[in-house]
Amino acid sequence: QVQLVESGGGSVQAGGSLRLSCGASGDTYNSYYMGWFRQAPGKEREGIAGITSAGGGTYYSESVKGRFAISRDNAANMLYLQMNNLDVEDTAVYYCAAEYGTTLYGSKWLSPASYKYWGQGTQVTVSS
Repeated sequence: QVQLVESGGGSVQAGGSLRLSCGASGDTYNSYYMGWFRQAPGKEREGIAGITSAGGGTYYSESVKGRFAISRDNAANMLYLQMNNLDVEDTAVYYCAAEYGTTLYGSKWLSPASYKYWGQGTQVTVSS
């Protein structure tokens, strides 16, 4: 199993950028595919990005495609989410997630049921 801890959240004005980080410990990190999710108040948890265990493949939701970029550094056991051109609609608690395996296919990347391990979340607030 793997333990996950997010960091990098905060407050930013619309149009700004933030970079979230997720540190992993425990099992062999490069054996896990990873994802980023977010949950706004009163809304369901939304999958926004996923990355294969080796880092060579990525998947994005339409809501963040072209603005966010997921990446990982397997040597450092780290996962990242670069968020650019932020909008007030991006305000949410952001979670990283992991599951043992190399990859997923299609919309499974964005399903919470595809991931077993979760971080505690980090708040991102975007103001106009």
